[in-house]
Amino acid sequence: MPRVTSLARCIADMTKKSSNLPESYIKRAMQEPGWKTPNAIQYRPVQLKKKKFHYSVDRPWTQEFRQQNEPGRQRKKIFVEPLLDWTFFKGDRVEIQVGPDKGKQGLVNYIVQERNWVMVEGLNCKYEMIGKSKTYPGMMMKREEPLLVTTQVALLDPSDNKPTQAEWRYTESGERVRVSVRTGRIIPMPKQAEETPDYKTKSTYNEQDKDTREKDLTQITYEPSHGTFEMDLMKKMGIKEDRVPKKTYWYPIQHCSYDFKDF
Repeated sequence: MPRVTSLARCIADMTKKSSNLPESYIKRAMQEPGWKTPNAIQYRPVQLKKKKFHYSVDRPWTQEFRQQNEPGRQRKKIFVEPLLDWTFFKGDRVEIQVGPDKGKQGLVNYIVQERNWVMVEGLNCKYEMIGKSKTYPGMMMKREEPLLVTTQVALLDPSDNKPTQAEWRYTESGERVRVSVRTGRIIPMPKQAEETPDYKTKSTYNEQDKDTREKDLTQITYEPSHGTFEMDLMKKMGIKEDRVPKKTYWYPIQHCSYDFKDF
């Protein structure tokens, strides 16, 4: 049986990559005004913040996520099987292993790595009636439901379009690739995996005024050395230290033994 663990407290890498948002912004958007001690000299500054969150299909920076994690809201404890290497990406062709759509193939269009979930375009859907009243018949909405990558969905081998498990390996040139465990064939990365709200592919993105330029990333602005800050400053300004420090002497402290009867 695979070992399961409690729901992770941190944001998954896939969530940060697909959103193209800084991690600091995501953590700031998730934080809620917690309890803290009064701002007075007699109190030690302490602030309590929420560390455990309930993850769902809603992204951590949305209003729906905040509503699901409101203070005092009781939720059932969720256990998630830990995955060391994530092998599913947006645009991958997969096959569903359970449910009424078992055996059907489709493309992954949404990933929730915190829960080991993926959604397949047009498959494993749930129909929900919205807005029904006495005067209005309502509207039927079709919504895709998440699938577990561990048991409910499998990647397709590009050589025969059959389900297989995948793992990461390295080629002779040192490139890290996904490989089918069953046939040993390389599973190429889909182009949709690069898509973010800002660009379709990284090569077509136009740099903005507030972006860090690519040439600045390769420029070395600091070279570490073994000297202290004062030594580096003197070297840069051409200052030479010619003074000779005076000799100092160290006298060891003699430990004395006392008898408690003398006191």
